[in-house]
Amino acid sequence: MIKIKALVAAAGRGTRAGLPYPKTLFPIKGLPILVRIAHLLRPYDQNPIIVVSPDGKGPIEQCTRDYSLNAQLVLQYEPRGMGDAVLRFKDSVDFEVVEHVLLIWGDIPFIESSTLDAVVDAHLQHQNDFTFATRVVEDAYTVVSRDQHGAVLGVFETRELGGFSKSNAERDIGLFIFRKQLVFDALEEDVLSKFGKTTGEHGFLYVIEHLVKKGYRVEALPVATEMDLVSLNSLKDLHDYL
Repeated sequence: MIKIKALVAAAGRGTRAGLPYPKTLFPIKGLPILVRIAHLLRPYDQNPIIVVSPDGKGPIEQCTRDYSLNAQLVLQYEPRGMGDAVLRFKDSVDFEVVEHVLLIWGDIPFIESSTLDAVVDAHLQHQNDFTFATRVVEDAYTVVSRDQHGAVLGVFETRELGGFSKSNAERDIGLFIFRKQLVFDALEEDVLSKFGKTTGEHGFLYVIEHLVKKGYRVEALPVATEMDLVSLNSLKDLHDYL
């Protein structure tokens, strides 16, 4: 049994950022984002699984060769949403023998090792079913909902709540660890919140509320730093770091 397997969601084509290649390959000071993520994950998995698009498979394979990275590539044939991308992990040869999945979005270059360690340590020590990092920010495009005692109720995309970012709200950062079977079972269930109202895509964050309602142990850790928040949606997002 493999205790932890890393999964990098890197099927983003880069078109919104004006790139002719997958945005996970965007170089920051000469080092592609994907390579930075792979180096970050090494203490937990030296052979991560990377979800890629058909067009992105070739360039990402070349990147792994150029930087001597061990990785398994699995295809998301159509851009059907993050939930669908995560489900592609089932195509990996390791799927059946994994206990926990360490999931990270493929466009966040500066996640700090201390943040990653804190999330993994809490998940294992507290025997959680789902754990993720958060931070309170001025403009939140995802919002963590908690009850009066601080327990997590769910995480919601603001575009599904009217389309406006929330000020001074807690958001996730795209870093999660969870018990594989529970989450994959949830992703395959037919629930009303499975597909986004605005995008029609199979989401991922809805799974958190789904697990909470079923009584599973979900923890949101407000340990993320400012650097952890940086992601590539448009090139201006990384202007100060090039």
